[in-house]
This record gives sequence, structure tokens and C-alpha cells, in this order.
Amino acid sequence: MAATDNILFVVIDQLRADCLSGALAGHVRLPNLRALMADAASFTRHFSVANPCGPSRASLLTGQYAMNHRSVRNGTPLPHDTPNLATEMRKAGWLPLLFGYTDATPDPRVHTPGDPVLKSYEQVLPGFQEAVEMRLEESLPWRADLMAKGYDVPPYPEIFRPTGPNPDDPALYRAEDSDTAFLTDETIRALRARAPGWFAHLTYIRPHNPLVAPEPYNRMYDPATIPLPERIGTIEEEQAVHPFIAPCHAKNPISGMVEGFPDMEPSDANIRKLRAIYLGLATEVDHHLGRIIDFLKATGQYDRTLIVVTADHGEMLGDRYIWAKSTYHDAAYHTPLIIRDPALPGSFGTSHDHPTESVDVAPTILDRFGLDVPQTMNGRSLMPFLRGEEPAGWRRFTWSELDFGNPVEPTPAQTTLGLDPETTNLAVLRGKDHTLVHFNGGLPPLLFDHRADGERRDLAGDPAMRETLLSLYREMTDHRMRHAASRFTRTMITADGAVTVPRE
Repeated sequence: MAATDNILFVVIDQLRADCLSGALAGHVRLPNLRALMADAASFTRHFSVANPCGPSRASLLTGQYAMNHRSVRNGTPLPHDTPNLATEMRKAGWLPLLFGYTDATPDPRVHTPGDPVLKSYEQVLPGFQEAVEMRLEESLPWRADLMAKGYDVPPYPEIFRPTGPNPDDPALYRAEDSDTAFLTDETIRALRARAPGWFAHLTYIRPHNPLVAPEPYNRMYDPATIPLPERIGTIEEEQAVHPFIAPCHAKNPISGMVEGFPDMEPSDANIRKLRAIYLGLATEVDHHLGRIIDFLKATGQYDRTLIVVTADHGEMLGDRYIWAKSTYHDAAYHTPLIIRDPALPGSFGTSHDHPTESVDVAPTILDRFGLDVPQTMNGRSLMPFLRGEEPAGWRRFTWSELDFGNPVEPTPAQTTLGLDPETTNLAVLRGKDHTLVHFNGGLPPLLFDHRADGERRDLAGDPAMRETLLSLYREMTDHRMRHAASRFTRTMITADGAVTVPRE
């Protein structure tokens, strides 16, 4: 690809990987994503390294683990001088345009105390130019568009309340006027006038909750045909697995997924109904992503555009009686990753099951255009896979982190477990056969055997698994030590000045 070609980097908020391959794939229509997969490279063991939205996007865009960037909660500042994909692309003359949001909490050290940007974590990551503001709680251009069309537009979150007495009643806006439709319209309008050489970061909020959809997506799928979530028994049996589970259930009940139904019970009927709405929203995003791809083809830019499609994190969707993503289970972290490089047709239709992470995306895009990957980035370029090569020394595990505390308003976990903000966190090490979940604050670990029963049975206390547990703890410790903050770990001050030895 030449310097005058384009980059389209799409993030779909909260899209589970198994919507494309796995338990839900046979229950949702995603024709455009599937067509893109057939015309691109897919990575099937791809995981977000952090949750929820702010931390996951901080890692995705800086290429850093949360243990290094430390923007570990929605509202925890990201240091302003952290190199990221946008700042590095600017060095090469690109103008990274943001169509949507990055959920980047600003660094208060570079703002006066009264600066309005310090009142919301939904801010723009340094380096991006906000082309269309589409933040969940603001979205002022979309709201203005609805008002101009005659809608009575209530404030957030009422704007996302179904218009009838049922959770799957339609949204107050028509499908052609939805947030997803509006963002797509504005993106196509803006890109149509741009000369080749643009970089668009397009971020869809759907299928993120509140779960409300316009017709026909609100009842596109029959709840009776939707499978029930993965569960090991009753909610009491689930909570007996680990002390973290009960406060996890308390933090994210089913009623928090849809606006206006505070007393919703987690009945199988309600669970299936909300899962059906989620899948309808996923289909809506797929439809509008197809419009973007059609635009690229119609304007002769499809084969001049590097396309990267992923999600910031997953969604439990009722699995283990958990909603949203603030947990340790794979469903909260396992996401799709699709990369189409038109210069590498040999990669079209390929699928890779090597363990890959969200921190790999930024290094991949930089590497594709011959740009240096900052020493601070923990991820590795995936370009060798697209070229049909086997990278030497590729990782055997994926790593994820979750901070489930809050220093200002203590969370249920802090209160119930007697933890402080420094110890309300966990780390997950996933291998091909086993997953280790380590909890801070003296809580017991969890150990799962994927070969036997996925995440259904904790084996950490099994004497026969002691060697496996010890081995995984060694791997976890090695990982943290190897990937500690690395801005200057390869730099030395010498008689000849500062010398930096790049990573291979």
C-alpha cells in the first residue's frame, strides 16, 4: 500500500467473538462481517487485555497492558504523554480522524481544575481529531439531527428507553435515524470529500447496552430460538464458586441492561428476550458496516484501504448469571479481529488460532506502514501472520486484567470483600489448556481446564493440579516482569549519548 492509501479501523463495542464463531453464531445474521472474513485474515483466539470500555480502549490504542498505562477504570486518567496509535501516525503525516469515541480519561495535570473535560471520562485520546462526536452520554450531533427531524428527544439515558411496556418494544427513533445509522451517514459523508490517504477510526456503540433497538431489529430474532446462557446450576451454586461472584452479580443485574425496567427478574424468558435484542443490534451494526464497505467499493477505494475490525471487549449476556463485562470469564474478553490488507491477497480467507491480544492491533498498523513501534507498546505486530510467516517466539498465553474497585464510590466488591482500591483487581492468564485467575487482596485463585469442561469447574484446590497451578503462576510472574513499563528499559546513557536498542 502506498502512502496515499487509507486506513479504516473499526471497533464494535461489546461484540462477543462467538457471534461469528461459536455458541451464538448460528442465531445471528452478520452477512457483511462474514463476507469480510472471507476476504481477509481472521484471528480466532483474540482477547481484550482489559475491561471495561475506558481501560480496554486505552490498551487497544496505546498497545499497553493496563498494568503499565494504569487507566484501569472508566474515569481513571491516562497519562497525557503515553504514545498511542494516533500520536505515532501523526509523526508520519497521517491525520487520525475519530468518528465516535475513545473513552479516554484526560490527565488532570495538563488541565486547569475547572476545565470541562475533567467532568467526563468520555474524552478524545490525544492525537485524534474528533470528526464526529458520538459519545454514549452526549452524542450532541445525533440528538440535534433527531430534533431537526421532529423527535421529542429526552436526556440520557431516557433516550434509550423502549417506547412501550415491554423491553423489546422499539426505540423512539426509526432505524434510518438510529445512532448507528447516523454515525455511518456522517462517516460516509466526511470520507467522500477526502483525498486518498485518510485514516478513519470508526467506533460503533452498539450492541452495547442499554439494550434498545429500532424496528425491525428489536424483534428480528425470536427469543424462543435463542439459547440460554452458559450456567453451572442455580445462582446460589454459581456464587459458591468464589467470593467475587456475589458482588459481581450485585454490580451488574439484568435490570441494568435495559432502561426503564428496574424490577426486571432474571427469568429465562427475560434473559432470552434481552439476548435477542443484543443480536438484533449486532445485525444492525453489520448492516451499516456493509454500507461503509459498499462505499469503499463504489468509490474504488476498497483495494486501497487497510481494514481492521475488532471489538473493545465482549459481553457476558447472562452467562453464569453475569451481565456486561466486569468479570474474568472468556466471554467478557474474547473478541473478533479481522484484518484485510489488499496488498496481501494471500491472506484472504485465512484463519489464525495463535493467541493474540488487543495490544497487538496498534503495533500491527504501525508496522504495516513501516513506522517504528514505540518501546512502550507491549503488543507485537501481526503482519507476519498476514504474510504467511510463523513469528519466532510467539506468546503461548493471553493476559487480561480487571480493576473492580472505585476510590471515590466503593463498589459492592470493595464493601463485601473488605478490599481497598489497590487490591480490588484480578489478572487472567489463558493458555491453550488452562486458565489461571489471580485475585489480589488475599482472595483464592481459580484454575480451569479447557480440555475437560471449559470454565465450569474450579480446580485450584485439587491436589493433583498443584504442579499445573505452580507452573501457571510462574508464567504469570514472568509475564509481569517481562512486560513491566518499558519506556526506557532498552535505553542507556553512554559516552556517545543516549542509545536505544529496538526490540526485534
